Amino acid sequence: MSGAPPVRVGYYVHHHGSGHLHRAGALARELAGRDVVPTGLSSLARPAQWPGEWVALPRDDAPEPGLDDPATRGPDARGRLHWAPRGHTGLRARHARIAAWLDAARPDVVVVDVSVEVALLVRLHGVPVVGVVLPGVRDDAAHRLGHDVADALVGLWPADATGILLDVDPAVERRVRAVGGLSRFPVEAGDPVDRRPGPPRVLVLGGSGGDAWSEGDLERAVAAAPTWDWQVLGGTRGAWVADPRAAVRAADVVLTHAGQNALAEVAALRRPAVVVPAPRPHDEQARTGAALVAGPWPAVVLDALRGPGWPGALERARTLDGAAWAGWCDGRAAARFADIVLATAREPVP
Repeated sequence: MSGAPPVRVGYYVHHHGSGHLHRAGALARELAGRDVVPTGLSSLARPAQWPGEWVALPRDDAPEPGLDDPATRGPDARGRLHWAPRGHTGLRARHARIAAWLDAARPDVVVVDVSVEVALLVRLHGVPVVGVVLPGVRDDAAHRLGHDVADALVGLWPADATGILLDVDPAVERRVRAVGGLSRFPVEAGDPVDRRPGPPRVLVLGGSGGDAWSEGDLERAVAAAPTWDWQVLGGTRGAWVADPRAAVRAADVVLTHAGQNALAEVAALRRPAVVVPAPRPHDEQARTGAALVAGPWPAVVLDALRGPGWPGALERARTLDGAAWAGWCDGRAAARFADIVLATAREPVP
């Protein structure tokens, strides 16, 4: 008795920040539970828990002898691409390695998170692409090209988080499947598990891609709220921990930037938050912050970590019900993401 052949899935993981890798891991675990073992492709090191093969890719942004800074080498092809510096051997080797894997592995679908160049390369090999769409104003020619060549588009935010994606073409927005916040951690009940007598606690979650505040801003914020107990993790000034769940659970309020993964993890643990969007290209975090303000989410959004109203923001957040994050992150985003990936792989060729 013969069954259907196994679905072959690739996942391209962008190498800036940790969020892309966390998302890939969450989807990989979900797919592995369905007997689909994905192959990762990235310049990042293979995660210890990755269930399948890992194709190590050369960096495409490292300086090379005899070559100027890649940023001065016409990297955007007159605005049609985002990063394809001329004459860069790392870029050439990177794309050659992806192409060799496509030819040898014959994948049924590749998830691209995120790169218009890789999406185009995969699609030019006749392989369906599931593109991960990031928040923000994505109306430039390169983003439009990446959106257009993708067979399916996934947004990792809830469908009712309105205004999180602003695109010049409404047809692109209609194609995006919003699956909800994708956390690497399981959803938990909202009751803190590590409560103790004493002052209220605020946990500061810094970003691997840079904080939303300066060192002076954070120092002044701490000084302005002396009745709170402070803990700082990550970012440029905090200790890095692989699993921050215990600290998040124990916090009365989490202070964080508006990165997708940080929000999803705070939401999964149902803690109220003060959110300060960090400056990012395409207004990525600013648009996420605006969506938080417009919705029912248990977050106080600030433009900056300064000003006389700062201690009041902590107190306001402390009164919010963390259970209201259920609409942002319900624990089913990875399953919905996997459904889209597998449906795209099995879609009949017209």
